[in-house]
Amino acid sequence: MPSLHTLLADEDVRSISRRYFISNGFDGTLTSIGIIVGAYLSGVTEGITVVTIGLGAAVGLGTSGVWSVWEIERAEKQAELLRIEQAMLTELDETTVQQRRTGARKINAVASGIGPLIGIILPLLPFLAHDVLFTLLEATLVGIAVGVVVLFTFGAYLGSISKQNWIVAGIRMGLAGIVVAALNLFLPG
Repeated sequence: MPSLHTLLADEDVRSISRRYFISNGFDGTLTSIGIIVGAYLSGVTEGITVVTIGLGAAVGLGTSGVWSVWEIERAEKQAELLRIEQAMLTELDETTVQQRRTGARKINAVASGIGPLIGIILPLLPFLAHDVLFTLLEATLVGIAVGVVVLFTFGAYLGSISKQNWIVAGIRMGLAGIVVAALNLFLPG
């Protein structure tokens, strides 16, 4: 089995993992902002309740990220392996080629699961300081701001790796958090 260092040196592995991490982190952050605003508008009175609800979402999205990518990449890597086997007219079970694909799948699945955990948990942190540092409204506003910063960071990172203006890319991603917060204010439910 190739080492973790060897797998992470592979640009294809990093690229796919990055996509899953950012995509699911984006989903998790927007989910967290929706939970934060929805909880406040619903009259939740304790910050720990918001955290508990958010952690439930983190478990769901984190599990979804790992499980779905594990299955998606299993199928995709198997299809790639079959194409290579057909071209080479030989089976590649238990070879370095097969082992690299299995290792890559593991890294992709972990990255996919970590993204939403970060995206959900960071905006929830102000609610742990409810009644200590923040009122519920302040924790809500700070939580939204943290979510927007997380989204901005995802966008800035994508902008930097694609040689785009990282500030513009960050603003584009961060704007999604503001839109979700505003939609929760104006739409019923």
